[in-house]
Amino acid sequence: MRRRSKFVDAVEDSELLVIDAPSHEQVVERVPGYAAGMRAGLQRHAAAKDQRIVTTMTTTAEERYQEFVRTYPSIVQRVPQWMVASYLGVSPETLSRVRKNLSRGRPPA
Repeated sequence: MRRRSKFVDAVEDSELLVIDAPSHEQVVERVPGYAAGMRAGLQRHAAAKDQRIVTTMTTTAEERYQEFVRTYPSIVQRVPQWMVASYLGVSPETLSRVRKNLSRGRPPA
């Protein structure tokens, strides 16, 4: 059996559950409602991913940052700025400019 390495970089203490494909299939078959819940979760994930792509293409860096702060207010304080920038699809320098302009009440340049 070939093993694939996976790497997880967590910014906070975390617990992970790792399950192989055959064991996961057994859970799907044996646990009532699990398959429907998993399917609903995958659909929500796909819709959120599609929305994030559209948002990245149709909004400014400032708008994306403001929405991020509204949606995830505690995360802004807990993760490094470069991670927020990466999530928003902008450079850390751009995010720094956006934050500076917002703190001064000025529109972005």
